[in-house]
Amino acid sequence: MRRYLVAGNWKLNLGPAAGLVLASGVRDRLASLDSLASAEPGCDVLVCPPYVTIPAVREVADGHPLLLGAQTCADHESGAFTGEISAAMLAEVGCSHVIVGHSERRQYQRESDDQFVRKIDLAHAAGLTAIFCYGELLDERQAGRAETVVRDQITGVLPRLASVTAENTLLAYEPVWAIGTGETATPEIAQAMHAHSRTVVGELLGGELAADIRILYGGSCKPTNARELFALPDVDGGLIGGASLDAESFVGIVEAAVALV
Repeated sequence: MRRYLVAGNWKLNLGPAAGLVLASGVRDRLASLDSLASAEPGCDVLVCPPYVTIPAVREVADGHPLLLGAQTCADHESGAFTGEISAAMLAEVGCSHVIVGHSERRQYQRESDDQFVRKIDLAHAAGLTAIFCYGELLDERQAGRAETVVRDQITGVLPRLASVTAENTLLAYEPVWAIGTGETATPEIAQAMHAHSRTVVGELLGGELAADIRILYGGSCKPTNARELFALPDVDGGLIGGASLDAESFVGIVEAAVALV
């Protein structure tokens, strides 16, 4: 059985002081969930703060029950790349995961498949688990191209990686039209796109990997809809934006996953 992951993407929010307060609140609430106290919990919980907040959050995110990740990494190992942070640096400060390919990076930084491949390969080499994001825009869905776009985005990256396993790579399907809009893909849409994603992975890399790889839902997920979404057969948790900035809401989403274990 695939283990759930609930990951909080804090985006451009919370400096070290505020980040420590939020992470402490999440940790304290998680401590009351008995199912997370076992050696093999049925749900992993991850927070991804801004770079400058990572060291502060590390004080409380020790891997059990709270994991620590980053929102992106450089597509170079080192060198004259002002402002960049390498995957190896993230591993050194305690990160276990890194998000790659988020729709906002695609939109605002114009990041490409070539960059995603380099970033994920470097993340793997540093011992990090990569969360690779993909998904269609509103006009692409309205034009009936959602499945084609998702296929192209997965095909443009996964088969080109040096290594892909269910341990070093997760996927996150983002219906971009549902991010920060209050709109949520219906359970039928979410399941259809997750199942399609799993089919594409199977065609590219084999049925065993497709069956084992975790695929997160990355659109407006809240405590009120999380359980319905996570109960879908091909949804393995969520990549949470706004709701991850409130400890009660975020842990409410974790509770929805835990209730299904």
